[in-house]
Amino acid sequence: METNFIDYVKIVCRSGKGGRGSAHMHRAKYAPNGGPDGGDGGRGGHVYLRGNRNYWTLLHLRYDRHIFAGHGGNGGKNGSHGADGEDRYIDVPCGTVVYDADTGRFLCDVTHDGQIVQLLKGGRGGLGNKHFATATNQAPRYAQPGEPMQEQVVVMELKMLADVGLVGFPNAGKSTLVNAISSAHPKIAGYPFTTLEPSVGVVRYRDNRSFVMADIPGIIEGASEGKGLGLRFLRHIERNALLLFMIPGDTDDIRHDYEVLLNELATYNPEMLQKRRLLAITKADLLDEELMQMLSAELPEDLPCLFISAVTGYHITELKDLLWRELEPLRLHEAAVGDFSAAGSDASTADGAAGVPISFHPSLVHADKNLSDFDDLEDIEPLDDADNDEELEIIDDLEDLDDIEYVEIEEDK
Repeated sequence: METNFIDYVKIVCRSGKGGRGSAHMHRAKYAPNGGPDGGDGGRGGHVYLRGNRNYWTLLHLRYDRHIFAGHGGNGGKNGSHGADGEDRYIDVPCGTVVYDADTGRFLCDVTHDGQIVQLLKGGRGGLGNKHFATATNQAPRYAQPGEPMQEQVVVMELKMLADVGLVGFPNAGKSTLVNAISSAHPKIAGYPFTTLEPSVGVVRYRDNRSFVMADIPGIIEGASEGKGLGLRFLRHIERNALLLFMIPGDTDDIRHDYEVLLNELATYNPEMLQKRRLLAITKADLLDEELMQMLSAELPEDLPCLFISAVTGYHITELKDLLWRELEPLRLHEAAVGDFSAAGSDASTADGAAGVPISFHPSLVHADKNLSDFDDLEDIEPLDDADNDEELEIIDDLEDLDDIEYVEIEEDK
């Protein structure tokens, strides 16, 4: 089924080449020995990435996969400087990571609105002949060519920014919880199905404070090996500071299901085990007090656990309190080190600024990528650019014709 949620694309980026310097000699009626006055060539255009909070997917780049910057203009007589090439800005949603499509090497990361990152640098313009005049060579008839352009095929991958990420099997109640406590409204229904697109919602807390929660599509056993949808969306968990595991209370073995989910994360990326974790037993409205006490004895001992019901609101307030208490040390640490990877100077502080995502494991996001993850992306061929052809050199003066080689032209019969 076609979807508008596109979280990775492959595009070709090309900066502009620098313009040629001019080798013009000054000619004037009363200045027979005017000397060199050739101007410099303009620089080629750069290619930039720019964070834009108005985008939430990479759909707009799916149909515009060739990004070319402008070429620099050539220098002219009388010291005229060539025009600089037009820069190109690629607007991407916050949380976009860029990799080299040929090697999988991490290139850059755009995390907050308005952030600008230079992806490719335009070629430097060549110097005109006036720069090469010396006491022993007062009339140089040569100039520098412009530097060539840079071209690169890159893969852009969107990894959602959120404080809390929900991890669970399909139909575990993740979308129901997000719908109940946040401003997001993912699809929920009275029949079993799984979410196909991740969604992000802002959860309001006491004293006008808030945090961001991400609903990740359900993970199945073997997701880290490519089964189901889990492998495609596991990348979004890498930016979450806190993971909330959600397992239905009517499952056969809660501990086993938790270990299966944990193993999938560890298989996908072992560093995910460093993230703080909580466990919520959902659909508690189907359980009585005695059964919940029996199940509590079987829950994992190494993390906080809580029975909840998003339908009836059972322990929802306690869950928000628990999430905030777990996030608070992370925000304090973030304020102490001054590293706000998600929003620069606008990031959260210890007093609980509202709704700013936090992320504390850059090694998860900034690691090089396995090229096998990009196998489903179709190959993209660079387009031929007519402007890349070497332009015919403009003759600045008729006397310059002496420097051009004679070419025999066949006469028409």
